[in-house]
Amino acid sequence: MDDKGLYAGLMRLHILHKAAEDEVCGVWVTEELRRHGYELSPGTLYPMLHGLEKKGYLQSYKERDGKTMRRIYSITPRGKLILGDAKEKVRDLFGELFEAPR
Repeated sequence: MDDKGLYAGLMRLHILHKAAEDEVCGVWVTEELRRHGYELSPGTLYPMLHGLEKKGYLQSYKERDGKTMRRIYSITPRGKLILGDAKEKVRDLFGELFEAPR
């Protein structure tokens, strides 16, 4: 099984969680996910960010940093709502995953 496919939903939720705390950019997200053991190429990360934006969970704007143009992402009200719902579902599912076997 492709690990990226298995964990893609968790990474999307983590991105939303971090965007709810503060604005994020792709480079920062890559470093944050690497800190948690995920290695994402730009070819995987940016379609993920664009997909979250297309669904209305994130919004972005461009910002110049010296010669570099960066896209900065923040969570939308819809994204906050979805994140809240997802947290409840994850809590329930993960509770069952880590329950003592019967």
